[in-house]
Amino acid sequence: MDTKFGFGKPVDLSFDEAIETVTEELGKEGFGVLTEIDVQATLKKKLGEDMRPYRILGACNPPLAHQAITAVPEIGLLLPCNVLVREDDEGKVHVSFMDPGSVLGLVDNPDVEPLAKQVREKLERVLAAL
Repeated sequence: MDTKFGFGKPVDLSFDEAIETVTEELGKEGFGVLTEIDVQATLKKKLGEDMRPYRILGACNPPLAHQAITAVPEIGLLLPCNVLVREDDEGKVHVSFMDPGSVLGLVDNPDVEPLAKQVREKLERVLAAL
């Protein structure tokens, strides 16, 4: 499930259990979920389209976000870290994380690179716990 912009895996959890567990594990790494976008509900409401459960969680680690914003004020355009929980056509649940190294690599600032590495390590621990 790895791409140039993210990494993840299928999990042996129901969709709701995956949301709950990933939120809990993010908390253990200092992240809070600031936003939750229910794409399934939005597309149903706005377009009348049915789709499998698909939710985007906007996760933030305040100390690391503060460091990044202090280094590059416009970096807020790339925050928070998105976490995707989705169900495929076979009913299997997948959890994927935005790759902070890829996204923050867009910023040409040496102070941001170690932050991206720290965030990636934390997100990898969350993924491993699922």
